Amino acid sequence: MPERAAAPASPALSSAWRGRPTRREWLGGASALATATLAADAGAQMGGGAQGAPDLAGVSALITGCSSGFGRLTALHLARRGATVIASMRNLNGGARPEAKDLAAIAASENLKLDIVEIDVLDDGLVRQGVAAAEETAGGALDVVVNNAGVGISGPVEAADMESAKLVVDTNLFGYMRVAQAALPAMRAKGAGLLVHVSSQLGRIVLPNLGLYCASKFGLEAMFEAMAYELAPFGVDTTIVQPGGYRTKIWDNGLRYYNAMKSRIDDERAAAYAAHLGMAERLFTGSPRTADPMDVPRAIAELIAMPAGARPLRRPVHPDTSATDAANAALAQVQSAVLGQGAYKTWHAAVTD
Repeated sequence: MPERAAAPASPALSSAWRGRPTRREWLGGASALATATLAADAGAQMGGGAQGAPDLAGVSALITGCSSGFGRLTALHLARRGATVIASMRNLNGGARPEAKDLAAIAASENLKLDIVEIDVLDDGLVRQGVAAAEETAGGALDVVVNNAGVGISGPVEAADMESAKLVVDTNLFGYMRVAQAALPAMRAKGAGLLVHVSSQLGRIVLPNLGLYCASKFGLEAMFEAMAYELAPFGVDTTIVQPGGYRTKIWDNGLRYYNAMKSRIDDERAAAYAAHLGMAERLFTGSPRTADPMDVPRAIAELIAMPAGARPLRRPVHPDTSATDAANAALAQVQSAVLGQGAYKTWHAAVTD
């Protein structure tokens, strides 16, 4: 597609940010009072409590993986808050996919600004086409991209075959990379934008029989923290959202991927890892997860409403984030020791709290 001139800043975002010091401006010597004022203003804009929700009118947001789970919930939540949402899913079948028809019907019945595009994050061409279509809808650079499409799989690493390993890493890591790379040129040209990457508490904490999944999420955490530093000079924010255990369809799909992988395990490894495989299966079929999955869309909406340059690098989401908080704090100290001085000092300061 021919290049388009960058669209003006979205009214909702520009009015929220105009005249306020950002974290990057704090680096230039803004006072502690300005910092306190910004924090208070941001809290007021986000509505304060559980009943309040930010007004996202004028914001354009592309979300991947919207056939179910966090993606579907986030698409509807942001659209209900006034955003122009471009919800993507794979295998769209010209809009005939049942999940797409259902989402479109809800949007029509509620008069939401919600379009659906086809993106398979494993396909370079479909990613580029889908992002270009989303930018067409947005009238220029996207304000927000939510990288969410993912797969879950369990089982001991030795018992996993390369088909399973490639699916998990290509979807959960390289899929996010493809989408970000497609959307960033327009964002950089505009000098504004927000990338939100849905990770997991298992991007910081390792559990046995989830080695492949943890590896993909640890890789996501590393890649997009590096990207946060790299994008700081361009005015584009990056935030990594870290959900804990929630009941979404990723667990149903994960059981299907697990069963397919299990059917390909050779007899010797199947016998040796029988107990592990039982544990791996119970990750999908065991005790129910009762936390409200709407926690994640609400957190994403709050991040969008925050002023540019003041968003956190990471946002754990769950009723109990103690383990993730501890891991984040420990690793933040390490990163600060490595990057807090020298050539990367300013970039590091621009994306840390």
